[in-house]
Amino acid sequence: MATPDFIRTLRESAGHQLLWLPGVTALVFDAEDRVLLNRRADTRTWSVIGGIPEPGEQPAACAVREVEEETAVRCVPERVVLVQALQPVTYGNGDICQYMDITFRCRAVGGEARVNDDESLDVAWFPVDALPELHEFSRFRIKQALSDAPTWFAPMEIG
Repeated sequence: MATPDFIRTLRESAGHQLLWLPGVTALVFDAEDRVLLNRRADTRTWSVIGGIPEPGEQPAACAVREVEEETAVRCVPERVVLVQALQPVTYGNGDICQYMDITFRCRAVGGEARVNDDESLDVAWFPVDALPELHEFSRFRIKQALSDAPTWFAPMEIG
């Protein structure tokens, strides 16, 4: 994931210390109820689409922007699936971040899925019963997006 300019500016004075940041995850489904995934350039693994809102950007608008930037798919948010404080993450350069993730279920409304930036190696639609190997973070969110039951808390710790 490319580091937004505002975080680089914060890091100039904060150093590597923990930054508490908003994060957004977008679970995009098409007309066939397949889910859109990308193979991340940094980890080379399949994942759900996500990112960090710019200062002042609404979370739902961030979800739409991140999906189009990374996959060229246009989508509309349908509902909030989950809000969860994640475990702190230490990056290779020593930076520490902790994210408050807001996960949205979205519906694709246009565009053709393709790699659209340097954050992805591949982009594809997957039937939910034939998902590639995914981190538990992604699997849990997809499961929650497919359920109509409210999620008041997440029973698992995901780093």
